[in-house]
Amino acid sequence: MSDVDNKDEVTKAETEETKENLHDYREVGEDGQTDEEEYESVCFACRRPERITGKQFKLPNNICICNDCMHKTMDTISQFDYQGMLDPDMGQKTSGLSMDEIAKKFPNINFVNLADLKGAGGIPNRQKLKKKKKDAAPALDIKNIPAPHKIKEQLDEYVVGQEYAKKVISVAVYNHYKRVATNTMDEIEIEKSNMLMIGPTGCGKTYLVKTLARLLDVPLAIADATSLTEAGYIGDDIESVLSKLLAAAENDVERAQMGIVFVDEIDKIAKKKETTSRDVSGESVQQGMLKLLEGAEVEVPIGAGSKNAMVPMTTINTRNILFICGGAFPDLEEIIKQRLKKTTSIGYGAQLKDLFDNDKELMSKVETEDLRKYGMIPEFLGRLPIVYTLDPLDRELYIRILKEPRNAILKQYKKLLELDEVELLFDDSAIEAIADKAMKRQTGARALRAIIEDFMLDIMYEIPKDKEIGRVTITGDYINGKGGPSIEIRRG
Repeated sequence: MSDVDNKDEVTKAETEETKENLHDYREVGEDGQTDEEEYESVCFACRRPERITGKQFKLPNNICICNDCMHKTMDTISQFDYQGMLDPDMGQKTSGLSMDEIAKKFPNINFVNLADLKGAGGIPNRQKLKKKKKDAAPALDIKNIPAPHKIKEQLDEYVVGQEYAKKVISVAVYNHYKRVATNTMDEIEIEKSNMLMIGPTGCGKTYLVKTLARLLDVPLAIADATSLTEAGYIGDDIESVLSKLLAAAENDVERAQMGIVFVDEIDKIAKKKETTSRDVSGESVQQGMLKLLEGAEVEVPIGAGSKNAMVPMTTINTRNILFICGGAFPDLEEIIKQRLKKTTSIGYGAQLKDLFDNDKELMSKVETEDLRKYGMIPEFLGRLPIVYTLDPLDRELYIRILKEPRNAILKQYKKLLELDEVELLFDDSAIEAIADKAMKRQTGARALRAIIEDFMLDIMYEIPKDKEIGRVTITGDYINGKGGPSIEIRRG
């Protein structure tokens, strides 16, 4: 066999081995696409994805460089001659020398091995930024958007009470996604239905939004306004709320642009009164959120809360993202009282000054003027056109929360003991005693879990010991510490 044939066989074998290694690296997915086909490249320098920069240069160690950054680098190098490195005879002068000897010739230049940086924070791993499929079906179809009464019916299965709030949020969400699905941006432009919900702690603000996002099957990001600061200061940048939404959508930009962002504790970014220092976590955050609420293209870091991190960047258009802000707004009642007391006067038919002291529906009388006095800037409130309140929980609502929802907390504990083949029962006196204890704690529905965990501890600990126990009945005396639960032995 000739040398040419041997070389051809070796080359063919190397080619097959390369193809096999490449196949292992790309990982074929369930849809038949390779890893490289499903995800787009991200520039290592400017952090922009390939759909923005165009085709990128592929370098070793999964490094991709866009055309702009490559040209900038070459232009920079061509302007300077680093210690004679551009000498045409440099190749001959350094041939045969080791890296240490070359380094001595250029004392101010360090030669870095790119392989040493991988996994150490220098070179990022392959980014999971999905490509947009050409023939992909639309994310939202107007025929599949449930009507407001259907949305409220589904919310009723999980959320007890708050009838007015559920009605408002159902109509607002329906109108918003109808606007998104039809892309109504012709002669009559429909604005977004951003919402501001006000209610005491534990009344169900976050739970209502979580349930809504699960029913609509859209990405949901829950952010805490207390951690947000103006860009450049310690804390999360305002764009971090969109980073969470992008992560919830599995880095699918198209799906994230139709999601819901819930900003909790929004009252904590109210303007600080009588302060001489820069308000980096109050008014500045409200001003920074204006462009997000109204709709703009925002550069968002992928998988980080700050743009300064060594992470890729992508662009998200917030025009179709629904923003829901929620907060307890403590002491807002006093501001509402002051406004309502302006109508009081002296004489016959005058209203008493203590008329609103015991008004349980005082928060429902809130107006934009009250929120401005609280510390919210007018520009921010103007981008939240729908403002509504949630009712505080009373004794009757506590009892309904314990029994009625599909995943009520008492049903959860019954299910837990069913797994041990034990029937758990709560009599009416026990449920009423739990509600009374929850009202005293004044922390809303969150108090129910803490109370039940307290008296269920011994039961959950002792029952697995005895296989003869068949039924446990919780009584009001046991909740109040005056007796024990009723235990029945398994028959047969």
